[in-house]
Amino acid sequence: MYTFDSRIRYSEIDRSGRLSIPAVVDYFQDCSAFQSEELGVGVEYLANKKRAWILNSWQIIFKRCPEECEKITVGTWGSGFDKFHATRNFIMKTTQGERLAYANSIWVYINTETGMPVRPTKEEIDVYKLEAPLEMEYEPRKIKLSREWEEKEPVKVQRSWIDSNDHVNNSWYVKTAFEQLPQDLEIRQLRVEYKKQAYEGDILYPRYAREEQRTLVALCDEKQKPYAVIECR
Repeated sequence: MYTFDSRIRYSEIDRSGRLSIPAVVDYFQDCSAFQSEELGVGVEYLANKKRAWILNSWQIIFKRCPEECEKITVGTWGSGFDKFHATRNFIMKTTQGERLAYANSIWVYINTETGMPVRPTKEEIDVYKLEAPLEMEYEPRKIKLSREWEEKEPVKVQRSWIDSNDHVNNSWYVKTAFEQLPQDLEIRQLRVEYKKQAYEGDILYPRYAREEQRTLVALCDEKQKPYAVIECR
């Protein structure tokens, strides 16, 4: 397992004084990037090969969100490869070992010139030294959509949302979706399914649904085809 230590910053907390859920997504995403960079297969390596790992889905379980200034350790490891898909687990815990959050994620390896999935080389797989998957109750990759939606105000993709792959960074879909959620919603599980990439200047059309056991936000194009679907339980 690759790990790094951190401390919760004031800029990362929400109005409750605890780490925001979108910030947990950022921590996990950054942890995977740190590991890849240290292994020599990071952003520059991938750019030179015209390759990229694109996030396909998240399943994150929250036990407790840490408070401002609390010290944490964040860890990640590769848990499987299948053709052009990879699975990666994550964990966030206190320095005393209390588990705060943990996750599963699925990634797709693509050729950035064609946009099509490709197989990673044996060397690109072996460098991660796969470990056993985290023991957790795994949800399906695809999120079942609601039958009834409430339409929300459109949102324009801002320049600051774009990452080095020239499209909206994964966490911005979550941050945008959370603007549509009730402030008092207590979330124990977050799932995200990424369906297609959004770019600077695109208009996202949020759709909201509240069901008995879950709350959904779909960020769609003008034809109601989702860029990303976010499910909270």
